[in-house]
Amino acid sequence: MSAVSLRQRLARVGSWLDSRVGLAGLWTAARHKEIPVHRHTVWYYLGGMTLFLFLVQVGTGVLLLFYYRPSADEAFESVQFLMAEVQFGWLIRSIHAWAANLMIFTLFLHFFSALLLRAYRAPRDLTWLSGMGLFGLALGFGFTGYLLPWNELAYFATKVGTQIVGVMPLVGRSLLRVLRGGDEVSGATLTRFYAVHVALLPAVAGAFLGLHLYLVQKHGMSVPPGVERSGAPVRRMRFLPNFLLRDLVGWLAALAALAALAAFAPAELGGKADPFASAPAGIKPEWYFMFTFQTLKMLPPHILGLEGEMVGILGFGLAGLLVLLIPFLDRPAARGEPNRLITWFGIGLILFIVALTYIGYTASPTK
Repeated sequence: MSAVSLRQRLARVGSWLDSRVGLAGLWTAARHKEIPVHRHTVWYYLGGMTLFLFLVQVGTGVLLLFYYRPSADEAFESVQFLMAEVQFGWLIRSIHAWAANLMIFTLFLHFFSALLLRAYRAPRDLTWLSGMGLFGLALGFGFTGYLLPWNELAYFATKVGTQIVGVMPLVGRSLLRVLRGGDEVSGATLTRFYAVHVALLPAVAGAFLGLHLYLVQKHGMSVPPGVERSGAPVRRMRFLPNFLLRDLVGWLAALAALAALAAFAPAELGGKADPFASAPAGIKPEWYFMFTFQTLKMLPPHILGLEGEMVGILGFGLAGLLVLLIPFLDRPAARGEPNRLITWFGIGLILFIVALTYIGYTASPTK
């Protein structure tokens, strides 16, 4: 087949797809999309990096599903077989585990950069809300996926984590039973977490992700207030190919980092969960839940006549609601200056998370 006839065939296929899908419109929109260039442009790459790591999670997760068996009798053995007998099975699981941690890390960076640069301002308030929904879903992925290997550490960490739900006022006990599938963490908990992890959360995340990407495409990248007030003209960079090529370099670097971490620090499995064994001393949750765990641990038993943990849960719920509603609470100060309370709130939140996480990992274990 000659090169000319091949181009003609490809042109006909492209024309057929365009008449049904509208590829020309999408291509035109991508070609005309521009990215602001200023001293804070580097933060724009975090969204694409988080998306890339999520896609790595999806790809490796699908491969793990071919061997995983979601039951208390077979889950641990199926993961053990995957790591010991399946060719490159240990590598796929390690990449899946490390990609989860890196995705949460870049998501935190993306969240705080959007907060401090005020990327939530109208008309991007709905973009902020959809992003916060994705943030919560990512934490849900981490919480539900942690139990699936059914090893000792995951079992007792999940037992401690789900107990926190039980202290919520009025609905705590009912939510705990729904979450665990009973009064204790058991095989029913494992199957519920598996269903949520591989079916419910991906479906909801897909809807939120589609909405978020559409809104980012519609409204473009936000220019920080400081850059706008400077009065200097903002240069623009084409999304195709300039920005996308830079994104690809970051993705390749992330892939290299994942491969190195998986090779030199592979995910461990440990021993199989035994519900009748005593919990290991100094058990800790994943790092992105550590500040919450340590805060509840440091609270006194009772505060103003209420259980300390209940007050802590209500406090975290109120803080989460404030963060969600920031686009509607942030009002410019006098003379149109940005409200510095939001900036100090963001800095304080960063310091709080870092400090409590550090204390949680350095504190002496207690029984």
